[in-house]
Amino acid sequence: MHYGRFTSRDVELVLLLGAVLICGYGYAETTLSTGGSLSAALLGRVAVLGILPLLCHGAVRRFARHADPLILPVATLLSGLGIVLIHRLDIAYKARYGAAAATSGQLMWCAIAAVGLSAVVIALKDHRRLQRYPYLAITLGLVLLMAPAFYPGDVYGAKRWIFIGPLSFQPGEFVKIVIVVFFAGYLTMRRDALALAGRRFMGLYLPRGRQLGPIAAVWILSLLVLIFERDLGTSLIFFGIFVIMLYIASERTSWVVFGVAMFAVGAFVVGSFEPHVHGRVVAWLHPMDIYLPPAQRPAGLVSDQAAQALFSFGSGGILGSGLGQGHPELIGFAGRSDFILTTVGEELGLVGVTLVLLLYAVLAERGLRTAITVTDPFGKLLAAGLATSLVLQVFVVTGGVTGLIPLTGKALPFLAQGGSAMVANWLLVALLIKVSDTARRPAPQPATDLSAAETQIVRP
Repeated sequence: MHYGRFTSRDVELVLLLGAVLICGYGYAETTLSTGGSLSAALLGRVAVLGILPLLCHGAVRRFARHADPLILPVATLLSGLGIVLIHRLDIAYKARYGAAAATSGQLMWCAIAAVGLSAVVIALKDHRRLQRYPYLAITLGLVLLMAPAFYPGDVYGAKRWIFIGPLSFQPGEFVKIVIVVFFAGYLTMRRDALALAGRRFMGLYLPRGRQLGPIAAVWILSLLVLIFERDLGTSLIFFGIFVIMLYIASERTSWVVFGVAMFAVGAFVVGSFEPHVHGRVVAWLHPMDIYLPPAQRPAGLVSDQAAQALFSFGSGGILGSGLGQGHPELIGFAGRSDFILTTVGEELGLVGVTLVLLLYAVLAERGLRTAITVTDPFGKLLAAGLATSLVLQVFVVTGGVTGLIPLTGKALPFLAQGGSAMVANWLLVALLIKVSDTARRPAPQPATDLSAAETQIVRP
């Protein structure tokens, strides 16, 4: 697609350079406002922030030249802002707790993620090839999803990590992509049967009995994740992706109603009896009670993070205190991961939080636009499912730290510290780029029929 004299890739390159400049300025501003000085190490990190997206741009320009020009720059800007925020938290954590820095490690994971995106863009010639392996995808997804339950111990009350020697990763971050691939393939094959209506009840057409099997199986699986891994966020995202993709494929509102009702019942039952999940619900309902004497606190309330998050957002106001001028370290150990949005709220204010959420909205919108534009059913469901998984994760994280819903422990995509999340989210972006390349590719021009042209009669 062309924009005047510029192609989509030219627009993408200009936007990438703008994103790099914004992140570089934020990095320098954070360093200077906290009493530091610009150093060679700082300039090196900013250079890495600039080189990585340009390498991705080169792969996209060569192997997906018709792709949406906004997807890569928005993902780059979000990841760069995440590096700026983690650098800010490194300074605060070192001053207060003597904690080690995490910025260099996050940059390393950004480099791995950039390589992963380039590899997918180069190796995946057509996204429809993924449709051939739905059952392989679900098998891999189930193994990854349930694997943490078999590892002894937990981390901060939940089992979502796999440990291999000194290394660890969260398979749930990759499961959301694998599950979307499976659902897109399965629903493409079964969409006609799922769209058939059953009996009518209270204005809704109930699903037919034999078609309730898939949603019941996924409901049971999400509850197992919730029970054995105590991972409310993954369970909610997993089940939500399925219900939304099921609605897109069948266009039946009844599927959404049944899905929401089933998850609400399951979450209520598990939240009432499972101590870790119950503790998160109590912290959501009574965040300020942590400051009462221990004997007067509700049972299960053990952390002040929910209250500190609300204080951070309140102290930030409209414009925030400015980068480096707040106290984000008071949130505790989860400031770089679950609660990184509170740093945005405190130091960049409501305006900063709104802009960050708008960036996520733009990325999701491009995914949904791709789903509308692409012609093959599998591509539609794949792009819609990937955009849905992003929206759901942003919702459960933002809702948790702002007090809208109980905390889930999930990381904010692109912004939060975490290698698994960073790599998985850039693989998600790579798939969106490939689908959008197919969707925006111009239709081939019909060949000229030379024989017909030769037989035309030219009148004098």
